[in-house]
Order: sequence, then structure tokens, then C-alpha cells
Amino acid sequence: MKKIFKVLAFAFGALVLLIISGVAFVNFTFPKVSPAPDLTIDHSPEQVARGAYLANHVTVCVDCHSVRDFSLLSGPIQSGTLGAGGERFDQSMGFPGVFYAKNITPFGIADYTDGELYRLITTGVTNEGRAMFPIMPYQFYSKMDPEDIYDIITYIRTLVPIENEIPESEADFPVSVILKTIPKDADPQLKPTKNDQVAYGKYLTNAAACMECHSPVDAQGTILAGFEYSGGREFAFPDGSVVKSANLTQDLNSGIGSWSEGMFVGKFKQYLDSGYHLPKVPPGEFNTIMPWVMYAGMEESDLKAIYSYLRTIEAIPNQVVKFNPPGSSK
Repeated sequence: MKKIFKVLAFAFGALVLLIISGVAFVNFTFPKVSPAPDLTIDHSPEQVARGAYLANHVTVCVDCHSVRDFSLLSGPIQSGTLGAGGERFDQSMGFPGVFYAKNITPFGIADYTDGELYRLITTGVTNEGRAMFPIMPYQFYSKMDPEDIYDIITYIRTLVPIENEIPESEADFPVSVILKTIPKDADPQLKPTKNDQVAYGKYLTNAAACMECHSPVDAQGTILAGFEYSGGREFAFPDGSVVKSANLTQDLNSGIGSWSEGMFVGKFKQYLDSGYHLPKVPPGEFNTIMPWVMYAGMEESDLKAIYSYLRTIEAIPNQVVKFNPPGSSK
């Protein structure tokens, strides 16, 4: 019997040593990305304007990196917080840890070079070599045209500096180890011409990371292969209510297969109507994380291009119950 215990103890010790060695290997070896490029961007007014359009209405960087007022439908940005960061994403919302949106005003990014910002946005690796949890969908930004990323960098450097120190994010184990293996070098793509409407729409859809929110995921947050754009991803509010993303595939019953181009564009543009005001939303009642007002500022031709691309997405039946109030079964 003693011999069995010794063997078990030895096996357990070996397993512990293997785990420790594996964790140490990952910690010292990853993330594996190339050094930040030696890059100095020419901050022209045209680049600032293009970057403002992208960051506010396509990639909507400032949406997550500002404070949102969820007492109103879709959580518009609170005045005076543009780019200041501080939004918390934690276990109550289904995240494996506590993560904070960083301050992307000049106060928060003053120690970043242009090249370091480019690497951060496209690989998720900070100037200190730390891997970020991919709440920011850098896997999608990595496929954008570098010129568009340069324009975004140019724009955020013009934001009003806001002194707002942000706590460090902290992932739960073992995600704290796993996330270091996620970043990889960017795979930049040239932006298609607007004349190629489907290809340009695909580019914009990637830049807006529509697939990220509008696809079901497994327990690790990985998009389920074969169900892209079919909706149903859950987003929990701190009050316990859960909102689920819509099915964007061409299914006639559960998706947007029956939508005309005008219906699709109008769904966004209604939020720019001068007579429309975002309604108040009492706690526990339906709300959405979809930043409708920001996306509503997208150019109509760009929305039409996205619609054209979504028309090419195969129909996937997935009837989504969009909202579950606190305490209800999902």
C-alpha cells in the first residue's frame, strides 16, 4: 500500500512540475509577435477626418473606450468621457476576469509611439509586451488596410486629453495563461474600391467586427464554426438581464433574408432623425449594447455595401430570443 502511495505521490508531483513548467514556458515565450514597426504617421487633416469617421461610426473604438449611459436605449456615450476609458467588463457579464477599457486620449497613450499603437490595435500586444484579452477585436482589425489604422491613430491623438487612470485588467486562471498565446502578427489587407460593393462591404463588416457579436460562441468565447453571423451571442447586464445578438444571415424567418436594402439602411438611420430621442430604460427592462447612434453616422453608401455583403451570407436558421429579464430562464 505504501508503494502505491509513493507511486501516486511521484505521479502527482511530476504532473505539478509539468504544469508549472508549461506555465513558465508560456509566460516567457509568448506573446509571439514581431516588434512594433518604426512608424511615424503624417497627421494630416484628411487623415484625422477619416480616422474620426472610422473610430466613431465603423470600428466604433470610442464606444468601448468611453463611459456609456445605459439608463438610455443602446447606452450612448456620456458627455465629457470620449476616449477616457474605464468601462469594466467582469465575471458578472460572463468574462473570465476583470477587464477595463483603456484611456485612449493623449493622456492615456502618451508613452506609445505610432508603431506601438499600430501593433497594439492589430495584435493586442502592449508596448510592455503584455497580451490583452480580446474584448477589443484586434483579430478583425489586424485584417484592415494599414492606412485606415494609421488614420484612427491620427484621430485619437487629437482627442481632448482626459486625466483618468485606469486599473490594470486581470484575467482569471487559466485564461491568464491562455490569452498570451492568442496574439499573432497582423495580416493587413488592402481596402477594396467602393465600386466593388460586395468586397467593400465585406471589408467594412470586418472592420466593424459584426461577426464577433453576431455569432454564437463556446464556453471559451470562440466563435462556433459554421454558425457565423447567425446571432444568439449573450451579453449580460449587471442587473442579471441578458440581451442576445440578432441573426444577420439570409434566413427568411429568423434572419434578415426578407429585409430590403431600404429597411436595412433605415434601421440605422432612424437614430439620426431629428425627431428621435433615445428612450429611458428602467433597470431590468429591454436594452441593447448595440451602439445604434454611432453606427447611424455611417455613410449611407457604406451601409448599403454592408447590406450587399450580408446578402451573400448563407441562411442559417436560428430564432433568437433577444432579451431575458433578470431572473428569467435563458
